[in-house]
Amino acid sequence: MKVLHVLLLTGLMLASCGQSNKEKESAEEAVETEMSEAYGSQEEEVALETIVGVASGNESFSTLVVAVQAADLVGTLSSEGPFTVFAPTNESFAKLPEGTVESLLQSENKSALINLLTYHVVAGKFPASAVIEAINSNGGSFVVETVQGDKITLSLEGESVKLVDAKGNASLVIMADVPASNGVIHAIDAVIMPAG
Repeated sequence: MKVLHVLLLTGLMLASCGQSNKEKESAEEAVETEMSEAYGSQEEEVALETIVGVASGNESFSTLVVAVQAADLVGTLSSEGPFTVFAPTNESFAKLPEGTVESLLQSENKSALINLLTYHVVAGKFPASAVIEAINSNGGSFVVETVQGDKITLSLEGESVKLVDAKGNASLVIMADVPASNGVIHAIDAVIMPAG
């Protein structure tokens, strides 16, 4: 009887070990699956982390993305940077006189398009907090030089950052601090124009 009891106990122990091993294996598989899913999504995020990637992933910037592609600026705005981009939304481009965007996208107007787009880019990463601090520290307005070479005057209108371009036109930041691996994007409500 003792022998039978010992055999039963041994059998139960072996069965429970087998069960816990199975549970352990399935738990490990679940962790591996989670990790591979997380790793996979991290890879996707890395691909979308540059300024161009972030803009491409947001339908509000589809006109801007087409313009950046037409101007061959994808490589530049995907480079290490960092850059601060004051990015016009589709609605901003729609405010331009009829036919302006179509005209700019033509190959013979590529230099004008590059001129316009690089006027919306500032070298360096400047989140909204830094922009507001610079405005407040400089008597209510702050002038920045763009990658294009002309300047933009930044000030505050209520709680929004206001941009005044070289021609005196104004635009407001409507969404600040969209993060990217090589800088930051601030969406604006109107296209700004360089002097030339």
